[in-house]
Amino acid sequence: PEGNQSSRGEFILLGVSDRPQLELLLFVLILISYVMTLLGNTTIIVVSRLDPRLHTPMYFFLSNLSFLDLCYTTSLGPQMLVNFRSARKSIPWAGCVAQLYISLSLGSTECLLLAVMAYDRYAAVCQPLRYMAIMSRRLCLQMAVTAWLSGSGNALVKTLLTLQLPRCGKNQIDHFFCEVPALLKLACADTSANMAELFASSVLLLLFPLGLILVSYGYIGAAVLRMRSAEGRRKAFNTCASHLAVVSLFYGTAIYMYLLPPSQDRGKLISLFYTMVTPMLNPLIYTLRNKEVHGALWRALGRNPTSQGT
Repeated sequence: PEGNQSSRGEFILLGVSDRPQLELLLFVLILISYVMTLLGNTTIIVVSRLDPRLHTPMYFFLSNLSFLDLCYTTSLGPQMLVNFRSARKSIPWAGCVAQLYISLSLGSTECLLLAVMAYDRYAAVCQPLRYMAIMSRRLCLQMAVTAWLSGSGNALVKTLLTLQLPRCGKNQIDHFFCEVPALLKLACADTSANMAELFASSVLLLLFPLGLILVSYGYIGAAVLRMRSAEGRRKAFNTCASHLAVVSLFYGTAIYMYLLPPSQDRGKLISLFYTMVTPMLNPLIYTLRNKEVHGALWRALGRNPTSQGT
């Protein structure tokens, strides 16, 4: 009865309540990263839609990534900001379930979407003459839909498995938000089956896509080295360096969190990095040295309302 009562009540998110001096610092840092995430990712989506020159597979997938990151940070950021400034750091049971499912779904989708983007870069560099034929609009839509649906399915399974565990009245989560590893620690029953499923799905969604990405970039590297033009080599390396940077940030922190032996303090900090910092850096990494986006942004800013439709 006590367990049922807590399961329909609320959870307390402990965060860094044992070190209150950190709360203001984290509040400021997360607020800055959240605002920058909103601005950067919204800019990429708007510019990619407005400029016909960016109606290509690469920017279709980049817009998907930006939309995903907007939703991902919004599912976690506002709740964390409120709790950092509140005396009672609680989240309703329904809110925790929603946060768990949405963040899991979006995180899983990003794992697959980054692998799809690596295949797009492989086709662009290794099959340039056949690129538009290979990356047809139909295939791009199919790959994007598959990534989104697979991420949602994985999140549904994990959420249901996690919520079925009895907690015997325990409701204090030693984390900033509702995430599977932290919720499993509340269980007062055997969680070995959940841990095995978590490990297996993490291998499938982290190591398998990462392996595909590394193979793609192996082919890309070989193709680039065969180019006679130094300018061509430089341009190809620049095109792919941004994606590799995102891959390193995202998979590196996620693997550190989910596939290595856990340390709760380390886990808290790492989880902030891949949920808040990486989505902020994605637009910067993709656009910092990207002349196409710079040009499209200036053209978009230079438009007046009467020329929008031309």
